[in-house]
Order: sequence, then structure tokens, then C-alpha cells
Amino acid sequence: MAGPDIETPLSAPVLVLIGPTAVGKTALSLALAERFSCEIVGLDSMQIYRHMDIGTAKASLEERARVPHHLLDVVNPDEEYHVARYVADATEACRQIIARGNRPLLVGGTGLYLKSLLEGLFEIPPVPESVRVVLRRRLAEEGRAVLFAELSRCDPESAARIHPNDTHRLLRALEIFLATGKPWSEHLREQKAQPTLSNVLQLGLDCEREMLYERINLRVEQMVEEGLLGEVEKLLAMGYDPSLKSMQSIGYRHMVQFLKGEWDWDQTLFLLARDTRRYAKRQMTWFGNDPLIRWFAPIDTALIFECVEEFIA
Repeated sequence: MAGPDIETPLSAPVLVLIGPTAVGKTALSLALAERFSCEIVGLDSMQIYRHMDIGTAKASLEERARVPHHLLDVVNPDEEYHVARYVADATEACRQIIARGNRPLLVGGTGLYLKSLLEGLFEIPPVPESVRVVLRRRLAEEGRAVLFAELSRCDPESAARIHPNDTHRLLRALEIFLATGKPWSEHLREQKAQPTLSNVLQLGLDCEREMLYERINLRVEQMVEEGLLGEVEKLLAMGYDPSLKSMQSIGYRHMVQFLKGEWDWDQTLFLLARDTRRYAKRQMTWFGNDPLIRWFAPIDTALIFECVEEFIA
């Protein structure tokens, strides 16, 4: 897979705002964008899908009218969208924003996207289709736990950074090992990737766990009130299969389970909130390992503004 042309990393100042889901990134991103002449570039692996608005917590049409947003509604739910394409799309969006005399502000919670922009893109070795077929069959017959145990033996470094329930990345790591005879982690070390962004201020939002979990519970209630169930029913009516990667994401798979009669409504809402909390915890584990992120509470707007002013001075 050929990566984007990033031989000349962007040297203009770029702002990044990251943090766990529901922490308050959207409100702060709008304030930052309006204060510092920014355009917002999505840093979210779900908001790139069309027709998936409520469950991905996209900025509203009113919010998008206040500040230009990029990398929302890029592909349909049944289209593949790899990190390589994101790096290419985000790089082009940033270049155009800078050319207009504005500042890019990347906002979201997908750590892999940010890592690829800051450290360079990993070029995935070609994997024969026969390897993929065997692994998919084994997944169906033996189960995810067996394959994860196998990955832990052949590539413990990758197993340590992949969640046991992340089927997509689990299969990808095993595909690379079986196709090349080398662990994914070794390929990463060998490839000297070129970063896209070279002048970045990383701002992180975090708050007390109890407060974050309360915000997540409120987010779930809000999504339901706004019509998450109806959004999923519409996607199914449009012909999008529940097994699609996009439809297996948090919120969408929960509504599908309810519609199939697997869970009752109370159980669906309980599991949706629980799984969202677990996702937020994984996000913070990822971002917590980056010493370059400047962390703030959502109420620290004045301090955040001061930090940005110092950066762009």
C-alpha cells in the first residue's frame, strides 16, 4: 500500500485536541477555532462514515456553520477506510487550510490516526488472500480467544497494544506474521517512516473518572433521545449489513442486538453505557503514554488559550 507524499512535513503550527469520548472536545474545539482562526480536521475513525451521525457524535450542522469542518462524511459505511487514506486526506486538508491563511485544528480520539501523522505511516506488507481466508475460518471455528493467545506467543508486543476484542487488528497482526514470518512490531521498528506534522501542540482534555462516566451516561441518554435507534434502523433499511466494521462500532452494534431481540431495552442501554466507558478507558491508556500531550480539565479554557498563544507566538 503506497502512502501519501509526505516528503516535506508541514512546518506551520498545527493544533491537536484529543481526549476520551464525551469529555467535552467539541465545545472547546469550537472556542479554539473561533479564537485562533482554525478550521477543524476530524481525528475520528467513525465520523468519516456518511449516514452515521448520532452514534458518532458528529458536530451539528449549526456547529459546522460556525467553523469549517473536514473529514466528516468521507465514505459510505460499507467502504473501507484505512489509516493510509486518513493520513493522505488529513495532510491535504491541513495544507489547504494553511494555504487559506488559517490554522488546522485536529480534533478527536483515534490514537492510531494521530500516531501515524506524528510518527509516520507504516506500510503494511502484502498479505495473500489465502492467508486471510484461513484466519477467518479459524476465527469462526476456534474463536477470538484462541487467535489472541496465538498472537501473544508469536508477537507479544502487538498483543500488548491490541484489545482482545479488536477482531480487525487481531486478524491484521496475525496476517502480517503468517504472510511475512516477522511480527508486526518488528516491521514497525524496521520501517523508518516520515512524519507528516512537525510543529504540533497536543492538547489533552481529561477529568475525574466519576465525572467522565457521568458525562458518558448523559451522552448515551442524549443519543437515544436524538434517535440513535432510528438511525440504525435506517442504515439497515439502506442495506448495510450488521457485520460491517462500521456497524460493529459502539452504539450501532448495541441497537442491532436490540432489534434482533437479543437484548431488551434496559440491557441495551446498560451495555451501551458500559462499553462506552470501557472505550474511554482504552483511549486514556493510549494517550496517557504520550509525554508530549499537555493535559487540562474541560473548564481550563483560559489556561488552554494561554498555552496556544505561547505556541503560535
